[in-house]
Amino acid sequence: MEKIDWKQIRSIDMVDYLSRLGIEPKKIKGNEFWYYSPFREEKTPSFKVDRVKNVWFDWGEGIGGNIIDFAIRHHGCTVGEFLKSLEGTLQMLKPGKAPKIQEENQSIIIISERSLWSYPLLGYLKKRNIPIAIADQYCREIRYLLNGKEYYGIGFKNNLGGYEIRNTYFKTSCSPKGITHIDNGSKEICVFEGFFDFLSFCTLNAHLPKNNFDYLILNSLSFFEQSRIVMEYYAHIHLYLDSDNQGQKFTAYALSLDKRYIDESSLYKHYKDLNNFHCRFGMKPSLGQKEEQQKMKKFNKGL
Repeated sequence: MEKIDWKQIRSIDMVDYLSRLGIEPKKIKGNEFWYYSPFREEKTPSFKVDRVKNVWFDWGEGIGGNIIDFAIRHHGCTVGEFLKSLEGTLQMLKPGKAPKIQEENQSIIIISERSLWSYPLLGYLKKRNIPIAIADQYCREIRYLLNGKEYYGIGFKNNLGGYEIRNTYFKTSCSPKGITHIDNGSKEICVFEGFFDFLSFCTLNAHLPKNNFDYLILNSLSFFEQSRIVMEYYAHIHLYLDSDNQGQKFTAYALSLDKRYIDESSLYKHYKDLNNFHCRFGMKPSLGQKEEQQKMKKFNKGL
């Protein structure tokens, strides 16, 4: 077994390493690079890297160390797993903060897919409050090329064979674009804008039989009109569109078309979408959110 050169590993530039993870400094003062802490949400940068000493310190938590200490904390891995990642085994570096895509002259090439496995993606699912067991049923780990560089993310397949791709730092899709229709033989269908709202619904209703509902994930509101032929096949159409102006505009439009359309967004009216509600539910509620807690209790009993 090759001897580990700990000095060489500890000398890996922290600023470059963070950049490869998609973490960029908010201000630079001499040799001090200040970041929003990767360990929590905050509005004032409190995570400092001394580039000369190549060490970090989180003033919000009063902890610090070298690159190995950071990797173990950030990725939730062991020292051995971190060392393997440096050889490319776990691929914990750079899950995919890719440049914005101009679809007319750039394209994504899928090079492989497998079950969800990489630490950053599993960590991303945890942040979005989605159990791995549920994500595994509908998602794959996708590796793809963009501008000659390799990235990876959580892939959600549409009916045409394309993918919606997400990771902590980036979201994109590969052609062909289209809807995802999941047919369980039900007379009712639930409609979502994006697949994380769908996964949130599955998580919240894990106690219900799978054939209670069919599902339609639009993957883009631009597919709403052409998807009416699918939706209006059903006796009841439950809409879980986003709470923003566009989502509510399409909800209002659908309600004007047919009484079979049912607006379910009141469940999460103080949140931007169902996943945001799902992630924040259980936190200390504001006065405007207490009623959502009551609705959630009813929701968990089934629709």
